[in-house]
Amino acid sequence: MEDTKTVSILLLGDPGCGKSTLLCRLSQGQHAPKGSAPLPKLHDFDQPFIFDISMYNRPYRFEFYDTSCPENYTLLQPDFVILCFDVTDRKSLINVPQVWRKDVTRHYKKDGDDPPLIMLGLKRDARVEEEGVIYPQEGYRIAQEMRCDRYAECSAVTGELVSEVFEDIARTAAKTTTDAGGLTQGGCMLM
Repeated sequence: MEDTKTVSILLLGDPGCGKSTLLCRLSQGQHAPKGSAPLPKLHDFDQPFIFDISMYNRPYRFEFYDTSCPENYTLLQPDFVILCFDVTDRKSLINVPQVWRKDVTRHYKKDGDDPPLIMLGLKRDARVEEEGVIYPQEGYRIAQEMRCDRYAECSAVTGELVSEVFEDIARTAAKTTTDAGGLTQGGCMLM
């Protein structure tokens, strides 16, 4: 039996953008309640949030860390970073390149390279068609400008696109355990 590969994954983003809710949804797995059923509360002392999966005929352990405990997250050395923002909050989108992306460069470079990055728009269910709304195309453009490997959106509350986002996270995370690493060869893919 092969050794389990462990991948540490850090979720960065403004407080209240939906990171913890996403982890709550993921903790429910395939049995997550649909719609607006309440999700369990996760606590900082429960970190890392561990997911054991099998992919590509190999076992993997994904250790997710949330930045809700700001004094500790800069001490981590994640293999992979997810830059999160609230699609209903322009300030949280602005902070992705101005705050969180800069933190990645400042704290998490390995051998001169940033870790693989996914930019993730959360609270997709709350998007309202009005002036100033953040459309996926705008998020995708910013992800490209920051040289993220992927861009995706989902709603942790309703579960919309969460499975697809987790699959994309899992594929990218699994690649970090290979010699080639999880970085894409240029460009950003839209999920």
